[in-house]
Amino acid sequence: MSAKLIISNWKNHPESLAQAREILESVDDYLGSLDEIKEFSLVFCPPFIFIEEVAKILETSHLKHESFLGVQNIAIDDRAALTGEISGNMLAKLGVNYVIVGHSERRWKLGESDEMVNKKIKSALNCELTPIVCIGEKIRDGGYQEFIENQINQTFKNLTADEVGKCVIAYEPVWAISTNPNAKPDTPKNALESINRINNLLIENFKLEVENLPKVLYGGSVNSSNVADFFKNDQIGGVLIGSASIDKEEFIKILQKI
Repeated sequence: MSAKLIISNWKNHPESLAQAREILESVDDYLGSLDEIKEFSLVFCPPFIFIEEVAKILETSHLKHESFLGVQNIAIDDRAALTGEISGNMLAKLGVNYVIVGHSERRWKLGESDEMVNKKIKSALNCELTPIVCIGEKIRDGGYQEFIENQINQTFKNLTADEVGKCVIAYEPVWAISTNPNAKPDTPKNALESINRINNLLIENFKLEVENLPKVLYGGSVNSSNVADFFKNDQIGGVLIGSASIDKEEFIKILQKI
């Protein structure tokens, strides 16, 4: 089985490059202290203004062999003039490997539709970047499985089985994200139920073979207290971590638990 992914979504933090460097240096020191390499890969997704410096740090430390550079957004079209957007070609030239698309904060707070997310997936794939496609219901009610099915079908609309297989999917129920009031992490049992549902939809509706299914991660209030429970399930391909990934002490605790 390929290495699981630990994706750090820094969102619009930290406040300075010095703080960003501290986070990475603490991870580098931890990895350097290990007697053997752990079987996971790290993906750091900093704000755009830190991309070049983060790339340099990743290339000149123990992180070079354990980590990849990611970003939190991508333009929907490389060819169009889009003020304020950054194209996939630009990102690729900076050494970016992964791009988060469809995060709930962009879907619900900034109005990104499934159609826009679909275009961003295609834009990333066209530039040979790996999309980390966020999927998840806003509320856990009797219709949540139907919501997930519709979101999957619209988000991956008109993509081939091969294209879908090149993605990473992050199942991140909106109600579980730590920045939401009264957020509570999903249980591994419930998360696994949703992940199995996602896999079945990809097999049924997009004709993927079991061996070609993309990794499906869990995200939503992941911390050092619960990460081991999610990580020990073989069907969960890793975790997407938000606020805990910019707390250097907490992030090291997370790495120690897996």
